[in-house]
Amino acid sequence: MWTFVLGAGFVVLWSSGFVGATLGASAGGAITLLAWRFVLAAVLLLLWRRRISLCPRQIAVQAGLGLLSQGGYLYGVYQAADLGVAAGTSALVAALQPIAAAALGQVVLGERANIRQWAGLVGGLAGVALVVGGDVSGHPGTPLWAYALPFGAMLALVSATLLERRTTSEVPVADSLVVQCVVSALGFGTLAAATGQLAPPMTGSFWFAVLCVVVLSTFGGYGCYWLLLRRTSVTTTSSLLYLTPPVTMLAAWAMFGQQLTVSGLLGLVICFAAVALVLLPRKLSVPRSMMATCSSPMSSTPPRR
Repeated sequence: MWTFVLGAGFVVLWSSGFVGATLGASAGGAITLLAWRFVLAAVLLLLWRRRISLCPRQIAVQAGLGLLSQGGYLYGVYQAADLGVAAGTSALVAALQPIAAAALGQVVLGERANIRQWAGLVGGLAGVALVVGGDVSGHPGTPLWAYALPFGAMLALVSATLLERRTTSEVPVADSLVVQCVVSALGFGTLAAATGQLAPPMTGSFWFAVLCVVVLSTFGGYGCYWLLLRRTSVTTTSSLLYLTPPVTMLAAWAMFGQQLTVSGLLGLVICFAAVALVLLPRKLSVPRSMMATCSSPMSSTPPRR
């Protein structure tokens, strides 16, 4: 039950980050939004968790996770958007994360995905392609190297996922978020100051967006992601990322009036079906009545042991 709640919360809260980014970036710019997002998150977490019980090695690992999952991932996505890479293109590249995580998880962690799960992973990528298919062109002046940024962001999140799975299962998620957000605040704050983008706009819409991405995306989305990763496999957790583009599409339609398309709705259905394939148990349970029949003396075939 808790796993289902975490999974549903993760999809909704992770998707909220794209909505918050739309609100905040339009009011103050992507780097400014990221800097103040993590400054506020770090301050709130430090006020709540004034003392963390982590050794230097654990702090170093959590700092690395923050640089990868928050710094590398978010910077790649936001900077690509600033350079003109279409949101659909970034979403398609991000949708490679479950497949990359499943493939590398087999090598690094020994977690095996079966044929049905691989079919679901490939099907989910096709579903995301339908959802974002109308927004993959980009702007004419976008430099070619900018398209490498979403790939770098995707690989950063994959690397963080595998690193967390291997090293930090004993670290409380709250302590993890403290270290990660402090590192991200220092990184994005330094970047914003160096590029002259640290001063925030004194508008209600900007600070409302900052508050939304702090509470919903940082505390909620990332918190659910790490908790879910500790309860399930890398393949299971990563596959839920397929549901974030369709949920974001519905949120953008409800909040910003963006048009829904037939292909987008079809992609939504395919994404849900694909994730269902991944999440189905490996072996369906056999009813007790059938087991009793199979083990009855009247059965001509002895039961397997």
